[in-house]
Amino acid sequence: MRTSTRRSRRLGAIAVVAALATGLLAGCSSDPDDSSSDNNGGSGKGKTTLTVGTFGVFGYKQAGLYDEYTKLHPDITIKENVTTRTDVYWPKTLTRLQAGSGTDDIQAIEVGNITEAVQTQADKFVDLGKEVDKSQFLPWKVAQATNKDGKTIALGTDIGPMAICYRKDLFEKAGLETDRTKLAEQWKGDWAKYVALGKDYMKKAPSGTKFVDSASSVYNAALGGESERYYDKDGNAIWDKSTGVKKSWNTAMTVATSNMSAKLKQFDPTWDQGFAKGSFATVACPAWMMGYIQEKSGDAGKGKWDVAAAPTAANWGGSFIGVPVAGKHQKEAIALAKWLTAPEQQAKVFAKQASFPSTPSAYSTLTPAAATTEYFSNAPITQIFGDSAKTIPVQYFGTKDQPINTAISDVGILQVEQKGKSPDQGWNAAKAEVKDVLGQ
Repeated sequence: MRTSTRRSRRLGAIAVVAALATGLLAGCSSDPDDSSSDNNGGSGKGKTTLTVGTFGVFGYKQAGLYDEYTKLHPDITIKENVTTRTDVYWPKTLTRLQAGSGTDDIQAIEVGNITEAVQTQADKFVDLGKEVDKSQFLPWKVAQATNKDGKTIALGTDIGPMAICYRKDLFEKAGLETDRTKLAEQWKGDWAKYVALGKDYMKKAPSGTKFVDSASSVYNAALGGESERYYDKDGNAIWDKSTGVKKSWNTAMTVATSNMSAKLKQFDPTWDQGFAKGSFATVACPAWMMGYIQEKSGDAGKGKWDVAAAPTAANWGGSFIGVPVAGKHQKEAIALAKWLTAPEQQAKVFAKQASFPSTPSAYSTLTPAAATTEYFSNAPITQIFGDSAKTIPVQYFGTKDQPINTAISDVGILQVEQKGKSPDQGWNAAKAEVKDVLGQ
């Protein structure tokens, strides 16, 4: 997915942050950053072609679900349209929804955009709440996709409980602890401790490597563990007063003004190359990130990556899929959306790439694929992410949650990290961008 994450379950009270969404439509010209794949290699033998718009590594193709579904329904062909970046995907999707044409038959919605979709685009989606047993999903996940009139516009796919993925080979060369349990104890309870370990790493860092991929990664991970984000429970924007935002910003600034960051923009091609080259030793790792790491690091990363509990229980990512009313094959799309989000299928995606299900009944059956556990040094993936999911704080999302986050991460933090601006200058740049987003 660009995968992306993700990226945002009540194994306790949990909240979600964002991870995976998309969109190109059938019959429309492809955008430069889009790619598409057909479940049967593009042969198009099905009588009805359903398009599924996603961003990043959503996992359906990787887990073989498209092939499985078309074998069960030989009259169906599935084409996945993938948009690389969520900040490109969602505005494009909004334009198509509002135009009433050009949408995919199934459209993914990232958690950071679900409130806006519910409050402003509910009439553009089929009420999937009437099509499924909603009790099979986490209650708060259903609530996020349901408007005040009780219409549920989308079904939950995954959530993003947090861990830290790290290159144990690079840690060993830097003279740091490599045991996942002992390592987690060193940074337990505070992201500042994680950053402090980064300073130790850089003292003996292997040539050409940094401790972390980006300051934005640290910001989003830390914010994922805060109960106060950009909006309060009444829907008021509090981003400039939020204690969670301030604390997470300050942690990110320590990274941005140090030498421990590779200074990469997440989900850009250079970030992908950083995985492939082993340019950084750690990355904030919501469950869906594991599939991304496997895809981008390739065989060179097998057995070198490991997973440890994050400093605090946090959530980053989690998505939904909906069926636009403008779709040409609404009945068939509803059937596919129900099947893809059923507990059995969510468990299969977890087995392939550890995307954590939004259906609690799947939890007792979760078994990572042998290839996945081997790739991540046989880490107890289910336990690590399950423990995180149980204590993630409740968080509130607003209509402009995603663009506010983009303004802070891609404008404010990058001003400091990549352009050498001061933290105050970076915050002022982010502030101006957010005010523009909010029309202030």
